[in-house]
Order: sequence, then structure tokens, then C-alpha cells
Amino acid sequence: MSKCVEKSAKTVDEAVKLALAELGLDRDNVEIEVIEEGSRGLFGLGAKDAVVKVTPNINLEGRAREFLDNVFVSMGLRVELDVKTEGKIMTINLIGDNLGIIIGKRGDTLDALEHLVNLCVNKGDGEYVKVILDAEDYRARREQTLIKLAKNLAASVTRNNRKITLEPMHSNERRIIHATLQNNPNVDTFSIGDEPNRKVVIAPKKK
Repeated sequence: MSKCVEKSAKTVDEAVKLALAELGLDRDNVEIEVIEEGSRGLFGLGAKDAVVKVTPNINLEGRAREFLDNVFVSMGLRVELDVKTEGKIMTINLIGDNLGIIIGKRGDTLDALEHLVNLCVNKGDGEYVKVILDAEDYRARREQTLIKLAKNLAASVTRNNRKITLEPMHSNERRIIHATLQNNPNVDTFSIGDEPNRKVVIAPKKK
């Protein structure tokens, strides 16, 4: 179920703002129920605070936020979510301190968490939306590392006329290697093995 928040304040508007801040959502993504309008009382006596109940709408961003918030709370981490949706792609950037534990070795933990978020968001009750999870610009930094690696290994294969088999990689990382070298006149690339141990091979181009 979606997380509901009840807040009280001097006015309904102030109470709603408090609830939205806690949920990290805006008015367009929630349902607001006014439990108590609140009153100023007479000459300041008998004043009552306004009370509201705010419930996130069941939408894709809400699902992603709720899932990740629960994960990070269970891990004892304080992480802010910057969520942007354009068309059928939802990008979630994680903001916080010491996010290395979320990224994991070569991004393994981040990739696993991204997979789980995609399953959570896409429950078969709407159009499929691809969720991309990132932290500390890891995706961009990893891509540049792989591009540099691909070019260096291609040069080595050309120089020694001997193929090189890389370590197992996720499909998105294999695509970066293939794309980087697809127009290289001296080498060919292909993948071998089965998931999750599928590997890229860089081989001399057959003359």
C-alpha cells in the first residue's frame, strides 16, 4: 500500500505542505483529504489545528519512490531521489553521502537495484517505462572507462594479431564495447557464453 501521511498545522495549506515535503511529492501526485479544517477560536481560545491526510497517487514515479525509500530505510541510508520522466524513460539520480555501498563492485549492486525498480514500476497495468538508476554520475564515468578500455584493447589486438576475451559484463556494458568498436577497420567484436557470464571477444578482423 502507498504510504499515507497525516499532518497538522494552523492552516490546511501549511499542513499539506508539511505532508508533501515528507513524501517528496507535489500536489499533482497525491490525494488530499481534509480531516479537520481548523479554527482560530474566539479571542485565541479554543483554537484547533487543521489536520490533513495525504496519500500518493498510484503512479509510476510514486511506485519507484516508495520502493527505493523502503530499501534505503532498511539499509539505514539517507538518500534523496531526483526523478525525471521523459516519454517512456524514467531517470532516477540518487543523491547522498557514501553511495559506494549502493553502487557496489563495478556497479553490480546498482544494476541489481535498477532491475528490481523496473519490476516494481512495470507491473503490467500500463505502458512499459524503462527506469535508469544512477548515483554520483556512475553510469557516465563507467561508460567513459569502458570506451577507453575498448580502444586500448583493440589497439593491442591489432598490434599482436591475437584475440582478447573480456571478463563477464552486463548487457548494457557489452553494448558500449560493441558500439565503440563497430566502425574499427581492424577488429570485430562478438559475445560468447550465457548470462550472467556472457563475455565480449575482440578479435582481429578477417582479411
